[in-house]
Amino acid sequence: MDFSDPPRKAPAENLLPMINVVFLLLIFFLISAQLTPPEPFPVTPPEAEAEAEAEGDFTLHLDASGEVGYRDAIGQDQALAALTAARDGYCATEDCEAAPPALLLRADGAVPAARLAALMPALGQLGFARVDLVTALP
Repeated sequence: MDFSDPPRKAPAENLLPMINVVFLLLIFFLISAQLTPPEPFPVTPPEAEAEAEAEGDFTLHLDASGEVGYRDAIGQDQALAALTAARDGYCATEDCEAAPPALLLRADGAVPAARLAALMPALGQLGFARVDLVTALP
């Protein structure tokens, strides 16, 4: 007579800790990711000979025909009004007197220089002391 223990089945693997880890990583990456708003219209930046770092807290778009866009506001008056509201909201939480916010200007390479020059005083009046032009390498 055989009195040995019957063979045991291996216990099922518990996947709950692995699922928890995956969801925690998903939540971490969603929280830490910086989501950028979509561009109001496509822009082909001008080419530059050297690479330069462009940094800014806000991004304004200028297409080849001279149309101005900021986030979903298109047209100079609407875009600058939306940019002013965003800057005011930013300055409510940050000290803009000590460190004024910088602006990135994504201007199309085909935009006339006179149109670009005409936009600069309006941006200065909004409180942007520094405007960085986004360029591309050839």
